[in-house]
Amino acid sequence: MSVLHISLKLVWGTLLLAASAVHAHQQKAAISTVLFNPRTHNIEIMHRFDIHDAEHAVREIFGKDADILDSKETQTQFSDYVNQRFYLFTSDKKPMPLKKVGFEADGKFFWVYQETTQPTELTNMIVRNDALRDIWPLQVNTINIEGKGDIQTLTFSDSVELLKVEFGAKH
Repeated sequence: MSVLHISLKLVWGTLLLAASAVHAHQQKAAISTVLFNPRTHNIEIMHRFDIHDAEHAVREIFGKDADILDSKETQTQFSDYVNQRFYLFTSDKKPMPLKKVGFEADGKFFWVYQETTQPTELTNMIVRNDALRDIWPLQVNTINIEGKGDIQTLTFSDSVELLKVEFGAKH
């Protein structure tokens, strides 16, 4: 092997490591749980964002001084941002009024909580989750629907805006 070939391999390896480190730092993915709680008869929504993604997002959205870790103002702004970009629609395509419940920074994650009352007759539900997708086209938002039959998963990626989940006749 020539010295040039070895040097190119080292440079390429270093670039791959650097790219991996950057990719590992920002996930561009969030996961939410939509839980049908039989005890409260509410639908409880929990959005989980990687804290590193949230850090980058708030600086992009609210300016370079935004601080998701130490500023309650920034945390409130980010929570409001998420609340304004997540929607549930009933079987007849009417929006469900979502109430803000709160938010918290917890270790590696930033959580945003919402809830609404469960409609009495719900054979399906339409979901829209645009959080961070307006700033990062590669953002992937995954939603797990729990407590109404088998767990169902919806994935928002690329140009997907609305997804529908079907429920059985009786749960």
